[in-house]
Amino acid sequence: MRRPARPCPARPLHFPGCPVRHLPTHTQVVVVGAGQAGLSVAYFLKRFQLEPGVDFVVVDRGPTTGGAWQHRWEALTLGSAHRVADLPGMDELGVSFATADHHRPAKDVVEEYYRAYEEHYGLNVFRPVEVMSVFNRGADLVVNARVPDEFDPDYREEVVTRLVVNASGTWRTPFVPYVPGIRDFAGEQFATNTYTSAEHFRGKSVVVVGGGTSAIGFLLELEGVADRLAWATRRPVEFNDDEKLSMEGGVRAVAEQDAAARAGKPLPSIVHGTGVAKTRRIAAGIERGVLVARPMFTRVERDGVRWPDGSFTRADAIIWATGFRPELRHLAPLRLHNIGGGVTVANGAVESDPRIFLAGYGPQASTIGASRAGRAVARQVIASL
Repeated sequence: MRRPARPCPARPLHFPGCPVRHLPTHTQVVVVGAGQAGLSVAYFLKRFQLEPGVDFVVVDRGPTTGGAWQHRWEALTLGSAHRVADLPGMDELGVSFATADHHRPAKDVVEEYYRAYEEHYGLNVFRPVEVMSVFNRGADLVVNARVPDEFDPDYREEVVTRLVVNASGTWRTPFVPYVPGIRDFAGEQFATNTYTSAEHFRGKSVVVVGGGTSAIGFLLELEGVADRLAWATRRPVEFNDDEKLSMEGGVRAVAEQDAAARAGKPLPSIVHGTGVAKTRRIAAGIERGVLVARPMFTRVERDGVRWPDGSFTRADAIIWATGFRPELRHLAPLRLHNIGGGVTVANGAVESDPRIFLAGYGPQASTIGASRAGRAVARQVIASL
């Protein structure tokens, strides 16, 4: 039995003391996630004459707008982050990330722009709603979601649907490689999504692992705060002299992602294909000797790491900025994975179950061509209805 409704603001955001509105019991499409990928798909579904909240339902587990950006650390600004691409149709609002204040925290700007976008296009996002599982009920799919409030943090609702567009991203599933001794480390270990501020590491000896922009950003933030810094990477970091990533590198990275997705193999990192743009900030860090990477350590010991040459660095903390994996656990009942453990995806459609689409997966995970990917997934959805 569903809980009784209480008076709530009309906006589909969660307000303290007021539960999210009830989810529809039936719809044609459920979009899981309201980050860049989910909103892009929702925009085109509406353009293709589907009604938000009726024909399709967008759910998001975050307390507010912004997708994974709302969880980023305060010091991360647009000027130091990956390029944030505009959502399709954002120009109609008169805003663009290209002209936004690059000194403001990125999380604040993205939250503000995404909120305006959702409201302008009436996308009717339900939040906070966390999808716990998706399973079969005859020919239909059932989305089981947790819709918490202060009276029942584990309250559940179900939505019966024909299709699911999964745009849950990767933020909740960081990848930490196994290194001998990792469980014996007595210090603190962090992943990118658990890093909060450089101040936490004041006066400590810190080892940062990873060859992407997050690792580089952590090193630059920790300079002058941590007592000692060391940087470890599995492969040499390729710095591009251009401040902006080349089109050629972007195309190559997307092609590598697409080939892996179609083959159902683990997805390579985008930065492996594009390299790291040598901005003025990064070039200065290289010049100062902050951004000098060492080959990956071979072992973690109780109070530090052991390098390939046998030398040892004491560490109070290790930050694993080693990427993410797609968050697909809620789709486990559908058994989408192939024998090799991957999911075979072509143009966003899952080969083993044509009712499931993965938006923001593989080549779509990059901001390069994200709007085009949203349109492509939406078109396939319409063709399947």
